[in-house]
Amino acid sequence: MTATIALVDDDRNILTSVSIALQTEGFLTRVYSDGESALKALIDNPPDLAVLDIKMPKMDGLELLRRLREKSAIPVIFLTSKDDELDEALGLAMGADDYIAKPFSQRLLIARIRAILRRTEAAQPTAEGGEETPAEVLERGRLVMDPARHRVTWNGTNVTLTVTEFLILETLAQRPGIVKTRNQLMDAAYQDDIYVDDRTIDSHIKRVRRKFRQVDPEFDAIETLYGAGYRFSDE
Repeated sequence: MTATIALVDDDRNILTSVSIALQTEGFLTRVYSDGESALKALIDNPPDLAVLDIKMPKMDGLELLRRLREKSAIPVIFLTSKDDELDEALGLAMGADDYIAKPFSQRLLIARIRAILRRTEAAQPTAEGGEETPAEVLERGRLVMDPARHRVTWNGTNVTLTVTEFLILETLAQRPGIVKTRNQLMDAAYQDDIYVDDRTIDSHIKRVRRKFRQVDPEFDAIETLYGAGYRFSDE
């Protein structure tokens, strides 16, 4: 079934260019130029995923998400004009699924959309019997990762990660003690031949560590091996 993506942004150029790119990839699109006009439409006729700009007139993306979460659990990706970690942390805590800073690659956005839709589909009930497909939960020491629900806990405390961060950590945790190169982590986190440089992976690792240290200041399970890559330790 063709997925429908809603785009909410006050920049008409972005609405037009991203909508065309998504349609070229086989998606259906709906576009809205402000949060107020989008809110009722997103609740009354939910898309499969919504891409929301944070900085908008009338109703910004954070307020739109807050009101949307009162009625709907549709996946949401935030766009923002600056890499504001406060906005990112707040948006993810409110229930956003991922966060991409402008200017952004349309191919990267499409890859993130596909990744979130795959996870959403994996968490849905099966067609036969109506029961939820059992999730393969990954447990490594104090770390528990539920890929189908995109849920991470450390020592029983929730840690909110973006889809990209989740995929990087999952790749490391699947084989504790094994060194993963930056290229291997890129392949895991950026599918569909998206190219990013080494510094992007390093930045994601720093953010993951920072988020875990907010719940456990002694967190040191992700080790850096200079010149080689990273590894996860479950000891």
